[in-house]
This record gives sequence, C-alpha cells and structure tokens, in this order.
Amino acid sequence: MSINWGERIAQGAREMSSSAIRDLLKLTVQPEMISFAGGLPAPELFPAEEIGAACEQAIIESPAAALQYGPTEGHGPLRELIAGWMADLGLRASAGQVMITSGSQQALDMIGKLLIDPGAPVAVESPTYLGALQAWQPYRPQLLPLPMDEDGLDVSALAELLETGARPRFLYVVSSFQNPTGVTLAPARRRALVELAARHRLPIIEDDPYGELVYEGERATPLAAIDCELHGELRHVVYLSTFSKLLTPGLRVGWLVAPPALIDKLGQVKQGLDLHTGSLAQVAAYLACRDGLLARHVPVLREAYGRRRDAMLAALEATMPAGVRWTRPAGGMFLWLTLPEGWDAAELLGRAIAHQVAFVPGRSFYPAGDVTNTLRLNFSYSSPELIAAGVARLAEVARAYTPGGLTQL
Repeated sequence: MSINWGERIAQGAREMSSSAIRDLLKLTVQPEMISFAGGLPAPELFPAEEIGAACEQAIIESPAAALQYGPTEGHGPLRELIAGWMADLGLRASAGQVMITSGSQQALDMIGKLLIDPGAPVAVESPTYLGALQAWQPYRPQLLPLPMDEDGLDVSALAELLETGARPRFLYVVSSFQNPTGVTLAPARRRALVELAARHRLPIIEDDPYGELVYEGERATPLAAIDCELHGELRHVVYLSTFSKLLTPGLRVGWLVAPPALIDKLGQVKQGLDLHTGSLAQVAAYLACRDGLLARHVPVLREAYGRRRDAMLAALEATMPAGVRWTRPAGGMFLWLTLPEGWDAAELLGRAIAHQVAFVPGRSFYPAGDVTNTLRLNFSYSSPELIAAGVARLAEVARAYTPGGLTQL
C-alpha cells in the first residue's frame, strides 16, 4: 500500500500556494507571446563576459575560497565591499553585520523563520511583494495590511494601528520603486516612519532590490540609513538587497544588514537552510565588483530601462481606454494599472493571453486578496518595440471588455 503523502504534510505547508507569477510564466514561453508578467531583467543586458571572466579568475586566483565550503555569513571580502557601499548610502554598519544570502528571497524566508510564530501579527503594505507573502505563508502570520498612495506607505495609518495597541512583529516595506506598484516612499514619510518605529520599538524589514535603478532624480536614502542618522547605529531596520537586478539573477547572491543583536540568530537560521551561499558565485561577484563592474554596468541599465519605461508610459497614454489609470515610477521595473470599478483583471488576462500578451493580475499582491481591478506590468524585460506592440494588444482587449464577460474582438 502506498503512502498518502498528503496526510504527512505539516499544517503550515498545506496552506502554501504556488506563486501566480511563476505559474503564469509557464504560459508565456510561446514565441509570439509578449510578456509583461515576470519581474525579469533584460537578458541581453547581462554582463556575461565580465561574469564569465570573474568566475575564471575566482577559480585561478582563489580556488580554496571559490570551491570549498565557506562561512555561513558569507565571503569576507564581499561582506567588506558591501559594508563600504552601505556606508556610502549612510548605512553605517560593520562587515560583521552583513550576511550574504542566496538571493534576497532567502533573506525573507530567514526573517519569517526567525520572527513569525503562528498567528503573530505582521504589518505589510497593501499591495505588497507577492514573494514575501509566499515566503511567510508556512509560518502562518496574521497579516495587517496598510494602505498606500502615490507617496508610498500611509504612515498615519500605521500610527493609528499602533495606537490601538497592536504590536506587529515587524513592518515589511519595499521602500523604493515598490514591487508591484513602482511607487517610492516619499522622503518626509521615510523619516516619519523610522521615528514612529523607534517610539514603538517596531522592527522594519526594508527590502530594497530596485533602489539603484533610478531614471529620474536622486537615489532615495534607505530607511536603514535614516535609522543610523537618528540613532548613531542601526537599531530598528533590517536591510535587504540583491545582485539579481544589478548583475544577473542566476548568481543568486543577495545580502542583508542587521543590528548586531540579530545577526547571530540569522546565521543559525541560515545554517539550517543551506550552510552558506554558493562560494563560486560569491567570489565571482566580489571580483567583478572589486574591478568596477557595477560602476560601469548600472548606468547601462538605467539608460536602457529608462527608455523602456518611457516607451510603456507613451504606449499606455496613446492606446488605453478612458478610466484606466497607471503609476509613473521614477525607477525600478514595474507599472501598476488600476482598472475601472467592477472590472476583473483575471478575466482580462484570459482574453489577453489569447491575444499573445500577458500581465499579472493584482489580486495576488493584496494580503486579503480582495481587490480585483488592478494589474502589474513589467517594462524591463521587453524592447521598446515589443512594449509598444504588447500594450497595443492589451489596450485592444481592454476596449472590448465588459464586466462579467468579454465581447468578441
């Protein structure tokens, strides 16, 4: 008699669900499909030769470090390098407060494993990054959604929540060019948020994978840097970032910076996950960045992605029917569309896929899953020409849409 594995699965794991985005990507591999669904960097912009040379250099110059087991906290020179970058942003922390992770997604899982008990309250933006919700689902938190507007998280709504006596384990915020909306937390709100967190001893998990992808204005000051400015050290914020958007996601190298009291416990959590992030990828990332690859490559990304953002904004302006609204991000990889009241983005998606264009319905990004008339578009992956064609297809579908059904195109 075979085992019924379903009966053996832990309760938290039974409640896990697959990512709507990852599932959707399986449907968008057709050659004629124009996909705005994934949060993908442009593969033609990967610095492949430089990464290849760094991998070769790592094996030749540092075979023991690149091919052997390594420290759980990460490759020492890479941690030192990152600590220097963080200092340039105003985030004063020692290399000992930097931990290398297998992408920032692993850091989210580590945070959940360390800080979330079943039923524990966790404050999040609404909408928020789907990958965070998915990472924490097995730990069964009580999610406390907070509203957003064009200036980011509504800090007054958080203040009202805290005044009721609510004590979230932490607040999670994507501070710059948020996934999914593209919105950036305004400077005044950043300071007010860190001050509020300090008064209420509320930890903040700041996810900042897009902060360097700036197309207008200046790079925003991280919440973690404001925490250092106000208190002389990092006290209330855990900062997460990654090389995935700046070099290549295939390296799977991210990092976190945390107060000293938390870093040892995070190390213990990581030991149980993978012992350490891949040594070869860490050493290669270090050598590439030590030799100035980021300084050369980030301007290339800013120029290319800025043009793609502009192409998407122009196409939306030219083709979308009345009543459809969208964000105008100053950086990052995403735009957020709000459809007229009563529309259902999931219904729209079915017809859009039939017309060879894909997006992500917004419902999955809301902790309560209760908003159906929003959707996310990615502009970093496709060329300006494909963006124009894809938005035209999407607009054609939108013009034919009626709630509860679609007219024939």
